This record gives sequence, C-alpha cells and structure tokens, in this order.
Amino acid sequence: MSTLLDRFAGAAPLFRKELLRFWKVAFQTVAAPVMTSLLYLLIFGHVLEDHVQVFPGVGYTSFLIPGLVMMGVLQNSFANTSSSLVQSKITGNLVFLLVTPLSHWAWFVAYVGASVVRGLVVGGGVLVATAWAVPLQLAEPGWILAFALLGAGMLAALGLIAGLWADKFDQMAAFQNFVIMPMTFLSGVFYSVHSLPAAWQAVSHLNPFFYMIDGFRRGFFGVSDVSPWISLAVVGASFAFVSGLALHLLRIGYKVRS
Repeated sequence: MSTLLDRFAGAAPLFRKELLRFWKVAFQTVAAPVMTSLLYLLIFGHVLEDHVQVFPGVGYTSFLIPGLVMMGVLQNSFANTSSSLVQSKITGNLVFLLVTPLSHWAWFVAYVGASVVRGLVVGGGVLVATAWAVPLQLAEPGWILAFALLGAGMLAALGLIAGLWADKFDQMAAFQNFVIMPMTFLSGVFYSVHSLPAAWQAVSHLNPFFYMIDGFRRGFFGVSDVSPWISLAVVGASFAFVSGLALHLLRIGYKVRS
C-alpha cells in the first residue's frame, strides 16, 4: 500500500499548479475556444439546418452541438499538457520539477488530470453557450460521461507525448495542425460518416476520434453510427496504449533528463 501511495506522492501540488496555470489566463484557454465553437454553430447551423438531417427526428443543429462540445474537450485537453511542457522546456523552469522526487506516475496524474479538467470546463462552456439554439435531450447520459472522460484523458496523454517530443513551439504547432486538427475534423463532428463514400467510411473507422464523437453523441440522442460498446472498446484501448507510452517516456526521462 505504501509503495502505491509513494507513486502518487507530490501529484496534488503539481496538479494544483497546472490548474492555476490555465485558469489565470482563462480568457484565452477557456473563453476563446467556447467562442470559436459558438461561431461554428452560428455558421454551419444557420446554413445547413433546413437542408441536412442526419438521424431521423434530429435536426442538424441538434446533431452538431455534441460534436462541437466533444471537439472542445479533445482539443483543449491536448493543448493543456503539450503547451505546458513545451513552455517549461523553453523557459527552463522544467529543471525545478526534475530536482524533485516526483515519480513518473505523479507527473502523469498531475498533468493529465489538470488537462482533463480544462477539457471538461471548455466542453461544459460550449454546451452552456449553445443551449439557447435547440433543446437537447439526454437519452443515455452514462455514455456522455464515459466518452468525455476517456476522450479527454487520451488527448491529455497524447499531449504529454507531444510535449515531451517537441523542443519548440513550431514543432508543437506542426503536431497539432497536421495530426490533431485533421483527426478531429475528420471524425464526424460536422457530419455522419454514413454520408461519405464507402472508401472514406472505411478510412473514418480507422480514426479513434470518430469513436469518441460517435459514442459521445449516442448519449444525447440514443442513436449512433456504430455500437457504443464498440466505440468504448476502441477508445478504451487507445487510451490504455497512449497512456502506457506516455508513462514509459516519463519513466525514462525522454528529452527532459538528457
């Protein structure tokens, strides 16, 4: 028991420090992403509401809102860990963490935990900001919670990996622009994959972000493109793999102790 507790010793102060880091600039880290999602809703919802119906009885604006919420959760969970590590590397204050006896488990829990909080805060902000547009139902709320937590955790862990790998903001921006953004936008945020040609449907099913969005949307409407249990298995396996890799890199001190 003591060994298990030792793994997480010191995680709480680092977790608090990471929370304060993004909350002190909440206008940039929380309000700005909410505003961006609101603009997406105003533009796409206004243009396509009367022309597109993805699920029977579900208007396009209703369909779009859960996708925007989950997009905010994923992108901001990734941004929090990645930006924090890269900033610490560039400013040189990472050395103050390296001289502490914190275990790689404590680093992981603190960084990922704070990023999950930011992702959920942004997602909640998007949901509140778009609540005026259409009334949303909560058909199966358990799926909403499960996919929000798993999706935020996976992207936070992926941000940890990207932050360890990147040495400057240019590299971090490239990772976000060429990996995270395409996978997010091609995950079904703005459309159902059933509207795509067969070849692109197959490609979409290789994207784990698709299963996060689809499973999360299932919680609102009770319908989805694939079974939520399949989505849960894919997202759970992806989370386990990414988290395991992040823990391994932290344990060996990849690009932070050399």
